[in-house]
Amino acid sequence: MRKPLIRNERPADRAAIRALTQAAFAGHPHSQQTEHFIVDALRQAHALTVSLVAEVEGAVVGHVAFSPVVIGDGSPGWYGVGPLSVLPARQGRGIGRELMHQGLQRLRMLGAAGCVLVGEPAYYGHFGFGRDAGLWLADVPAEYFLALTLAGPAAHGEVRFHPAFAADESPPRG
Repeated sequence: MRKPLIRNERPADRAAIRALTQAAFAGHPHSQQTEHFIVDALRQAHALTVSLVAEVEGAVVGHVAFSPVVIGDGSPGWYGVGPLSVLPARQGRGIGRELMHQGLQRLRMLGAAGCVLVGEPAYYGHFGFGRDAGLWLADVPAEYFLALTLAGPAAHGEVRFHPAFAADESPPRG
């Protein structure tokens, strides 16, 4: 397989991002099947700070979104990852890894202080994410809420993702 081209999302990619996100989470045991709605709602709210796609032979096969989060102590410059999606037929080939590496690099270039996510510790540990006792997310088991400090002092407090993470349908266009 050719190495994917990682680039910024374009308006023409939106339908492909929606379809691949839906396919990537279909049947996932910890998914409520709303990830594609979350991406739509983040985009509608202009809250996609970084939105990258992986393209192979002209087809969009992966996507990752980064959006601002609020930390209880008011620490600025923190972002949340999610969702990270790769077409099921392309999973296990390093596409998600490349999207994460490039996305975290973009956050560093923006001067981000840190990044949080909900996910599998064994996978996201490869990128430096780990459990941070000073940060928590309500209603999420601590072992699956992971953080990565990129610059500056540690943050402390409850983390709140953008309200778009509660989306359970597509936002109205307008």
